Amino acid sequence: MVARLEAALAGHTRSGACSGNSPCTRVRAPATLRPDKTVTASKSRALSSRLNLLQPMSAKTYSAKDVESKWYAHWMEKNYFHSEPDEREPYTIIIPPPNVTGVLHMGHMLNNTIQDILIRKARLDGKNACWVPGTDHASIATEAKVVKKLREQGIKKSDLSRDEFMTHAFAWKEEYGGIILKQLQELGASCDWERTRFTMEPELYKAVIKVFVNLHKKGKLYRGLRMTNWDPAAQTVLSNEEVIHTEENKNLYHVRYKVAGTEDEYIVIATSRPETIPADTALAVHPDDERYKKYHGRKVIVPIANREIPIIADDYVAMDFGTGALKITPAHDMNDNALGEKYGLEVIDLLNPDGTLNENAIEFVGMDRDEARVEFVKLLKKTGDLLETKQYRTSVGRSERTNAVIEPRLTMQWFLKMDELAATALNAVESGDITFHPASMINMYRSWLKEENVRDWPISRQLWWGQRIPAYYYKDEIFVAETAEEALAEARRKLPAENLTMDDLQQDEDVLDTWFSSWLWPMSVFDGWKDSKELEYYYPTNDLVTGWDIIFFWVARMIMAGYEFSEELLGEAFAKEKGKMPFRNVYFTGMVRDEKRRKMSKSLGNSPDALELLKNYGADGVRFGMMRSAAAGNDIVFDAPIDQKTGKVLNESELCNQGKKFCNKIFNANRLIQSFEQSDKAPDPVTILAGKWLDAKLNHTVAETDRLLGEYRISEALSLLYNFIWGDFCSWYLEAIKPADGKLSKETYDFTISAFERMMIILHPFMPFITEEVWHELRERGEGEDCIVSRWPEASAYDAEIVKTFSVLQDIVSSTRDIRNQRKVSHRDALQLFIQRSDASEALLGATAGAKEFLMKSGVLSTVELTGDTPANALPFLVGNDKAYLVLNETIDRAAEAEKINAEIARLEGQVKGVEKKLANERFVANAPEAVVALERKKLADWTAKIESLRAMV
Repeated sequence: MVARLEAALAGHTRSGACSGNSPCTRVRAPATLRPDKTVTASKSRALSSRLNLLQPMSAKTYSAKDVESKWYAHWMEKNYFHSEPDEREPYTIIIPPPNVTGVLHMGHMLNNTIQDILIRKARLDGKNACWVPGTDHASIATEAKVVKKLREQGIKKSDLSRDEFMTHAFAWKEEYGGIILKQLQELGASCDWERTRFTMEPELYKAVIKVFVNLHKKGKLYRGLRMTNWDPAAQTVLSNEEVIHTEENKNLYHVRYKVAGTEDEYIVIATSRPETIPADTALAVHPDDERYKKYHGRKVIVPIANREIPIIADDYVAMDFGTGALKITPAHDMNDNALGEKYGLEVIDLLNPDGTLNENAIEFVGMDRDEARVEFVKLLKKTGDLLETKQYRTSVGRSERTNAVIEPRLTMQWFLKMDELAATALNAVESGDITFHPASMINMYRSWLKEENVRDWPISRQLWWGQRIPAYYYKDEIFVAETAEEALAEARRKLPAENLTMDDLQQDEDVLDTWFSSWLWPMSVFDGWKDSKELEYYYPTNDLVTGWDIIFFWVARMIMAGYEFSEELLGEAFAKEKGKMPFRNVYFTGMVRDEKRRKMSKSLGNSPDALELLKNYGADGVRFGMMRSAAAGNDIVFDAPIDQKTGKVLNESELCNQGKKFCNKIFNANRLIQSFEQSDKAPDPVTILAGKWLDAKLNHTVAETDRLLGEYRISEALSLLYNFIWGDFCSWYLEAIKPADGKLSKETYDFTISAFERMMIILHPFMPFITEEVWHELRERGEGEDCIVSRWPEASAYDAEIVKTFSVLQDIVSSTRDIRNQRKVSHRDALQLFIQRSDASEALLGATAGAKEFLMKSGVLSTVELTGDTPANALPFLVGNDKAYLVLNETIDRAAEAEKINAEIARLEGQVKGVEKKLANERFVANAPEAVVALERKKLADWTAKIESLRAMV
């Protein structure tokens, strides 16, 4: 099989746009020109190649389509995404491999945006950033698609040999597989595409086989006939974790069973599955149920089948459910099977693998189980054995992949013993070796792995697409080996008298569970079972980003594999120094949900088209929209409006539109800066004050962004940057320094460029395209001076007092603007401002150079003075603890103003009472998401402060 894989995948493994195997050096990209710059002839040729990379300065709006394709191609050309081991500290992320059948959806966009933010930040920190992409072969989903395609061509799977089917499967993979990886590039994912892996490629295939053999030698694998979850659509067994349980309405049928040896005595049972009646082998009652004590040890006659079966008494039966009597069908119910083993009952299998009834179904052979249920009910009515039908609500298990109702079924499977592995995986997290973000996810993880919940893992699947189990059979003997030749050699050693040949051995027809390959992902992508050099450098990986819904499917199992195999691969000394864990941190994303809090899915039709969103808002806009509401572990309510006429999801999003507007704001801020003419004049007091404030705010923002990213509070970090760049920089700083004559001092101009440059660096991980574009517009760049490979700025010490002082000045200007809006006073009319004289106000205006000038410029004021009086025709507002007065050209009715203020106080007091009541509810505080509770507390603080301010004004 591996040989055939190698042939099928020749030329298709670990492929990408990058070429060569040399380390990715920090190559510098071509320089750029600004319209006001001139260059010497010697520089012109080196710079000319950059001209076509930039949008024309005459453009008034940002074109995401042009910018994103241009810069992504540039980054790929420069090989910035590729990593090779070197002397730098590695930073490694492995992608949760999407199914090879997959296409980009909202969950993928969220997950991969977070990974890209982390990897771009590591790159800016000077680390050797390695983000390994790849796809999972997805046994069930892929085989279903291949079978469907063959059926459309008039070919049945049963008509093909295994090798012929695999040829078709690989042809399908080459044609359709991996589409999602190309789509991730449109999102801006900076994966090391040269390292792209596929779980069925030869080396990864071999790794899975080696692990199976390894575990078998350790005695951790066994083969046995067990009750399992059967998917009749995919016709394979599933693990418990692959079964999704939902509450559904079902019918409960009350059927009478005649007591053997009597004329008219019956015991009535309640069942939801009358079609399985022919497979009944006992009837059970509770030993203490007075209604049935006289029947202990007797028999009843199965309706339709007319067989006698024993009545058994067992405390498993619930006396208060249904009639208190149960039909026992050991072949078709997990609990019934346990009772069957306990009492030695006969096992009658009624179903074929596809969910149709077999020869044990009397006259209903060949019918689908659902169709047969209807016919059985009709027959039971005819015989008079159906007494009544009731509806009830119950849990129904469905296949995660096909949505088919799961059928409990006795099958021969390979199992992995999980008790020791689960205990190790639990200890890895509880000991702190691996950290979960948010930490609350430990509770879910613990509930999965605690001893009483752990079940052995059925790892065999009745499919052809996958890693074929390396077990070879001869009569009752089993030989497990990596190759058929090794299995034959072992068989000859054990059975020398048999003169065995290869034709005597029969390899297991089943393949291994897809998760049995992906649990090795952190080690197999670095070819750990072939050559440990790369594994020694990149392992353990740093961060895993994944949804909480696969916490046991994948996260726990990767941890198990890491602790089981890393020491064997890398040695005890390595494991002791660096640890056995496959990753150090796990960041759990929430589920992306619609406005009704339903999980977005194709089946519900409530998910917008991811590619259309990228087309409408650009990658940066979509990334912004996703991350603005993506706190770790919390579900994301993504605004996806529905067309009321068609019911279809509109590819619209206010969050993404906000991101698109943010890009345009940054683009236009750059245009404004570029429009300033540099002058040799000295900076004026306003620009000096604004510069000091911006420098302090920028250093604070750099430090806070670094801290928040280090704590995986990614959404908060983006909110901080958005408020700083749009609010502080664009709305306040640029307005403060904007010269009336268009001429700005060179000192202020250089500082502004430098500050904006740092902003682009710290925003780059979140919105890589607009930041790269503006980065190159800000100043001439040498070869390789690209934002993606620049260095994260260090936060310098800053004057916190200037931030407090400037905040007061901002509050004053905002208050004057609010009053203008309320009174419909033009923002062009210069007004007078008086502030109550105090130590604080004198320090504000007297000791802060440029403060008065800033207020006059930003507030459009003709006068800013301190006073001890109340000016006529003035509206009051608070400046700290002091009153300020804005003089208007109209008569002010102070009584009417006081009435308005008191009405607003009363309104706010009502809102405060509502929030206080909510926060006093212990259930709300305990169960609501942290972000929701924090928002309510913020409302309370803000409204309380507002009330105090308003009272001071009356």
